[in-house]
Amino acid sequence: FVLGCNKKLSRHSNSYSSLFSKAYILCNHQRLGYRKFSNKSDESNKNTPIIKSWIENPIIPAAMRPYLYLSRADKQAGTLLLLWPCVWSVCLAAPMASIPDVVLLSKFAVGAIIMRGAGCTINDIWDRDFDKHVARTKCRPLASGVLTVPQALAFLSVQLSAGLAVLVTFNTNSIILGFMSMPLVVVYPLMKRFTYWPQLVLGLTFNWGALIGYTAVMGEISLFHTLPLYVAGVYWTLI
Repeated sequence: FVLGCNKKLSRHSNSYSSLFSKAYILCNHQRLGYRKFSNKSDESNKNTPIIKSWIENPIIPAAMRPYLYLSRADKQAGTLLLLWPCVWSVCLAAPMASIPDVVLLSKFAVGAIIMRGAGCTINDIWDRDFDKHVARTKCRPLASGVLTVPQALAFLSVQLSAGLAVLVTFNTNSIILGFMSMPLVVVYPLMKRFTYWPQLVLGLTFNWGALIGYTAVMGEISLFHTLPLYVAGVYWTLI
């Protein structure tokens, strides 16, 4: 589907690869681990190992790489931050001295990967005009022009559909809680424009799994058990 959204670019694979190379290798050499040597004093560093993103592996089609960068597939720290509250909550609901449901934890892991990527896509869509003026973000797919907004929206629809496919395998109350988190996912990128506390909204968003995990195990929403864990997770994010 994603490749289908890229018909025009795929017809001109050579020019596309050239554009991609300029945007992600030359412009963003520091992120990918490249080092420039402008004078003789730098030549002693030539033996420094060069660490490239795994997305640059030749086996990955060039047309897929911008989408992987858009979802930060090579930077999974955010996925772990999204997953941990889910794991804590599932463990909280597990019977004493028993192993938490491994299948359930696996679903949360897959969901965390998908929805964190979707959050990154939403963030880049909102911030594309700002990102092009910031050194750290100007080489992102939307800011650099490698992807268009319609392409990003099409990719986002795939991500959200995949996330929904995972969510509907949970019980009804968990599905309701999952849908309730979407406003936070959408508005978080905007908060840095209106408040000095965007991390608070990030904490409210990333720790929502603390409410869902317990509910997925017990079948009912219990704020008595999950709200303290949720609030603690929000403070953990701020600190």
